[in-house]
Amino acid sequence: MDKKTISVLEFPRVLEKLAGFTSFSMSHEMALQVQPTADIELARTWQLQTSEARQLLSINTDIHLGGVADIRAQLRTASRGGVLAPSELLDVKNTLISARTLMRTLGNIENIYPAIAAVILEPPQPYGIVDAISRCISDHGDILDGASDKLAGIRRELKQSHDRLLTRLERIINDPHNAPMLQEGIITQRDGRYVVPLRSEFKGQIKAIVHDQSSSGATLFVEPLVVVELNNRFKELQLEERDEERRILATLSDHVGAQSEDIRALLELLAQLDLIFARAKYADAIHAVEPVLHPIPAKPEKGHPGSRIRLYNARHPLLNPDTVVPIDLLLDEATFILIITGPNTGGKTVTLKTVGLFALMSQSGLHIPAQSGSEISVFQQVFADIGDEQSIEQSLSTFSGHITNIIHLLKLADAGSLVLLDELGAGTDPQEGAALAMAILKDLLGRSITSMVATHYPELKTFAHNTPAVVNASLEFDLKTLRPTYHLTLGLPGRSNALDIAERLGLPERIITSARSTIHPDELKAEDLLDEIYHQRGVAREERARAEALHKMTADTERQVTQRLKHIETERQEIITTAQKEMELELERFQREVEILKKELARARQPLEAVKAVQEELIRLEDETPSTSGTPVHTETDRQFQVGNNVMVASLNMQGRITTLTTTDAEVQMGNLRIRARLSDLRRPEKSTPMPEPQKPKTRRIVTESSTVPKESLWPTPGMELDIRGQRAEDGLDLLDRYIEQAYVSGMPFVRIIHGKGTGRLRQVIREALKANPHICNFESGMENEGGDGVTVARLKQD
Repeated sequence: MDKKTISVLEFPRVLEKLAGFTSFSMSHEMALQVQPTADIELARTWQLQTSEARQLLSINTDIHLGGVADIRAQLRTASRGGVLAPSELLDVKNTLISARTLMRTLGNIENIYPAIAAVILEPPQPYGIVDAISRCISDHGDILDGASDKLAGIRRELKQSHDRLLTRLERIINDPHNAPMLQEGIITQRDGRYVVPLRSEFKGQIKAIVHDQSSSGATLFVEPLVVVELNNRFKELQLEERDEERRILATLSDHVGAQSEDIRALLELLAQLDLIFARAKYADAIHAVEPVLHPIPAKPEKGHPGSRIRLYNARHPLLNPDTVVPIDLLLDEATFILIITGPNTGGKTVTLKTVGLFALMSQSGLHIPAQSGSEISVFQQVFADIGDEQSIEQSLSTFSGHITNIIHLLKLADAGSLVLLDELGAGTDPQEGAALAMAILKDLLGRSITSMVATHYPELKTFAHNTPAVVNASLEFDLKTLRPTYHLTLGLPGRSNALDIAERLGLPERIITSARSTIHPDELKAEDLLDEIYHQRGVAREERARAEALHKMTADTERQVTQRLKHIETERQEIITTAQKEMELELERFQREVEILKKELARARQPLEAVKAVQEELIRLEDETPSTSGTPVHTETDRQFQVGNNVMVASLNMQGRITTLTTTDAEVQMGNLRIRARLSDLRRPEKSTPMPEPQKPKTRRIVTESSTVPKESLWPTPGMELDIRGQRAEDGLDLLDRYIEQAYVSGMPFVRIIHGKGTGRLRQVIREALKANPHICNFESGMENEGGDGVTVARLKQD
């Protein structure tokens, strides 16, 4: 791209804002050096990377490059055999850790974010450096004792030597004989050796070496001769420690230097990723969107270069987003040259710079601050002649400066270029300037070069009106406030407001009238027509604004009504649910009462026909009760059985007939035995197995002390089990006799007696009693899942 154009359009200022979102200096430099590309595929890839990064950052806020440092200087030093300081090694370590963390976070994203995944497809992976540095250097930059065995030994001996030295010096300063000769009872250092402060008048009283004296000369800092050897040894150990530490740092530096190329490649990858995320953050900051990029065909057809610019609500990225006025700008398949007219400071230059910046940003992977759906072509070159080009050094006037730039761009521009010209032909005689501007426009038109021109010349307005592929545009001016509105209007030229402005500012009417009389009547008619068009556009804009406001109000009302209807429906469902729950509770209560009544009738040996009608009515009410979920209370599975159905009780492997049915269980008559089983335990009997007719209650001979009375056996069952664990043998036998008698007369086929294992005494007594009982056919221990030897299952005789 043309360097001067990039500067004129203030693209470097955009890059400075972009660089502010980077995380470390290397990516900061890369941001400042971003250059637009003319390769549409590369530009689309960059745009896709930015879009993916924005989406990724919106759902994963943990993505960052904290801890990454620009370690290029450290890598250069290490690769040349230099020794890195602990802090520099920590920078290397932290950068590698951050890289590893980021790669782990971005793992397995190729299916969702392919453009970013392509950047980190095969990242370099330096090995062993992080562990080596962590083992040798603490997070505070101190070399650890465990860095080497030799260093650990030196430091142990150094500590011991230091303790011996200080102990000896403390003994000297605490000696009552020496105390009066010392300025203070302290130990200090001079030139790395431990000394004591001796008063100068006692010089020679203590055999010592003088290392320093105070500024007043009253104190001498002396090293007693008795600690010279200790000081020497301490100093020697310090030097050994320093040499070993340097050897360790050199080893680590060699390790870094050996892999410096991989680390540098990884650092460049991190900087590239950081730049992508910086583009995403900058786009979010300016509320930008991804533009739709279009190629410019190599061979234009019918004189049109094939360029396309459709910008909706476009905002200059460097202006305050709260005050900038957005513009709509369209160059379609029929037009490729735009001539913009309007008042000074009305926004013509800003419009040109906005389009130019959008072209550069789009081709640099930056999203543009516009409405979604904005489109722009990828240009091979962008040329701009904007601003005052006068130069004192080169003896160039404003006109000469502009013409010099235009000559330069006309040599280089072609059908793949975008040309932006501000105040074309200005700075010289208006008639000649207009003629020159017209000629330049015709040249650009003939060469099919996409162009935008800002001008004041009325001749160019007429040229645009009469020439295909050229369109007028204007920036509006408010005569009431005497201020530009910055609204860009396509298809209409700008009005000449000089006389109206002068009149409103108070210029005498005679002068205004005289000026109007010199203007050609056709031009006045054209101005009046433009006034009427602008007036009608203003009225249409106001009507449209009112219509949009009404539409918004209608949409809000519709949304509120819809929301209210939803609330009403929710309330209705809640009322229905509450009523349903109350009805279900009432049915359950009624059902419990029916069950209690049945048990009472059975206990009184009364027929159950009295409650049969009530039970059938209960089932009818259950069927008619709506479910809260909108489905019947009984599912298909629940209602697969009905009263009177023959069923198989799976857990007993016995057949019977349903006599009572509820929503969860059923009462099944098996011979003279009635049991209650859950619906899930019931099965349809196999068709090949004939279902026996329900037996009539057998006549039992109930033996009493007085007589034997034949009686229809409708006695209630005592239950399938008798638990006598913990009972004494005598008590257990009494309970067993009564239980067996009740089970027999009720027609039960078998019973379970739970006596537990314990010592086996109770089991033995129970089984002896069962063996002697005339109602017992046989007995055996229970299955493992029934309790094993702790349970005896006894089968009763059937008459």
